[in-house]
Amino acid sequence: MSSKLNLLKGKLTEIANESRMVFMEVCGTHTVSIFRTGLRSILPDNIKLLSGPGCPVCVTDQSDIDSILSVLENADEKITVATYGDIMRVPGSISGKNTHQPVHRRRSSLIDLRSSGADVRVVTSAIQCIDIAENTNNQVIFWGIGFETTTPATAILIKEAAKKNISNLSVYSVHKTIPQALRALASNEAEINLDGFLLPGNVSVLIGARPYQFIANEYRKACVIAGFDAESILSAIIELARQTKLKLPEVRNFYKEAVNEDGNTHAMKIMYEVFEVCDAEWRGLGRIEKSGLRIREEYKYFDAQVRFSMSKVEALTTDCECGKVLLGIITPPECKLFGSVCTPISPIGACMVSGEGTCGAWFRWNRNSL
Repeated sequence: MSSKLNLLKGKLTEIANESRMVFMEVCGTHTVSIFRTGLRSILPDNIKLLSGPGCPVCVTDQSDIDSILSVLENADEKITVATYGDIMRVPGSISGKNTHQPVHRRRSSLIDLRSSGADVRVVTSAIQCIDIAENTNNQVIFWGIGFETTTPATAILIKEAAKKNISNLSVYSVHKTIPQALRALASNEAEINLDGFLLPGNVSVLIGARPYQFIANEYRKACVIAGFDAESILSAIIELARQTKLKLPEVRNFYKEAVNEDGNTHAMKIMYEVFEVCDAEWRGLGRIEKSGLRIREEYKYFDAQVRFSMSKVEALTTDCECGKVLLGIITPPECKLFGSVCTPISPIGACMVSGEGTCGAWFRWNRNSL
């Protein structure tokens, strides 16, 4: 441990002064950094840090995953699905005609379907779908996932497709917004009584610090936006402890080199030109009002749900407890599938698939401490 971290640890111990405090980080990049640097191991015993629903792949509801798989498996026309890398490996709970088999043995994913001949492609940017659509006769569906960090890029894709009048491109949007999820977490004192939030750095670059103010004002929870190195995160935890101890919750920005009060207003303007607020299903959190983004009426031609008459596929239940992990109710090793049936090589749940998932991070960096 560096001398700076040692000093910060001492300061945290002094401020917390044996008071029990529970904080949650809600950013996948923070989750990975905390595990990779072993930050939890140097926290005082009375400070508990939970990993929340900060991974966009992990919070994508099972019914949304099953819906895209169902379209690809059952469509009457040739379809190309394009999306980001991690979501490719998240298992569904449907698999064509094999619905009689045990769930953990028959679960398919996009990458499984690709190996069976389906046209499924990984993109690093939504706009790549323009080139894909212009060079195929297939109907191309971009599966748009993620929070405010990725949604503006999807909006630009739709605007460009409209401008070019591309007829074989549509978007299946399961984009979500962070603030209302934080409201759901802050109000859930029966299951997870939190003292404060380590707020997401990447999302905050886009939306700014202002949208979090309700957490401090209404729910009296401490809030800090932080960068991603160990010293920045530990400094933020110290500030969370200070606010909690003094009972003076507020929103503090410790990532001022990238985050301001109002965020990237240009990106947000583009996002809301194409999308409008709706309710959304979150893995673990259920249905959260006004936490989703659907394509506006003027762009409905590019809405895959409309074009393919997509309906929600009822997800089958499994023994995976990813939802409880996302809420901080249990740690990954408390799920009976963790490390045995469910591993990064053969994942059962989304939290093990994603590079930002809590189960995957725990397996890679923390399992030897069990």
